[in-house]
Amino acid sequence: MDRLDPDERIDIRGRVRAHGVRQVAIVRLATPSDWQGELRAALAAQRRPRSMFDGGSDLRLFLESFAIFFTATMMFLL
Repeated sequence: MDRLDPDERIDIRGRVRAHGVRQVAIVRLATPSDWQGELRAALAAQRRPRSMFDGGSDLRLFLESFAIFFTATMMFLL
């Protein structure tokens, strides 16, 4: 097995800082010019009242499960 040369040291802190600077530059380039307006619109859309039958609703999940159970029971009884 090769031994490590004590004179060869990797400056990991410098690499981590350089990576962070690159990541910040990428985020700044990808950010829309009106990022505050985009954020407000996204928050408003998220806070909008939802219907009982929307995709993530517990009532919809219950009704779908009940329909499957009911159909399976009827098929079994027939």
